[in-house]
Amino acid sequence: MSTEPIPFWNIPNILTLLRIAAIPFVVMMLICPPGTEPTRKEGIIACVIFVVAMLTDILDGYLARKWNLLTPLGAYLDPLADKLMVTVALIMLVPLGWAPAWLVALLLCREIAITGLRGIASQQNLVLAASPLGKTKTAYQSTAIGMLLWHYPVDWPVFGHIDIHSCGIVLLYVSVFFSMISGIEYGMLYYKATQANRSEAA
Repeated sequence: MSTEPIPFWNIPNILTLLRIAAIPFVVMMLICPPGTEPTRKEGIIACVIFVVAMLTDILDGYLARKWNLLTPLGAYLDPLADKLMVTVALIMLVPLGWAPAWLVALLLCREIAITGLRGIASQQNLVLAASPLGKTKTAYQSTAIGMLLWHYPVDWPVFGHIDIHSCGIVLLYVSVFFSMISGIEYGMLYYKATQANRSEAA
């Protein structure tokens, strides 16, 4: 029984493309003359765009599975959109002094290494599924970036004065920890998968 091909212009793919299209707007909010910082309003707008983009990542994956709209192109674009948004946001934070350069470098190096490892695995017909540690890293990292984009402190009636930037830095350190641990885990998963393939071939 034949099945109709899944059209590219479906809602999950459109959400993914919108996530990529939102990246320049985050950049626009954070660009400012040397020696100055984005205003509170600009920081909040950048934070809102980033958070909404991360939420659409959850939504498009859910809709793709629910409506059976999973495609190879969508599977490629979805993580690419996430990595582009996170990478651009982290890089824009460094010259502002809102994020330590060495922490950003560690996070980006990890992402590049895991992306390369996944590419090697796919060429060997191996699948490295997202691990719980990797998902934990993503949760901490996304929350940290959102707070760092907001940057400015807030005063809430219940919780009082909250230094959003300091909270973001703490969470960024936590995300680096999970990044390194999950990176090692992916390496072990790849090693075990290759060993299993060799055993089957023997």
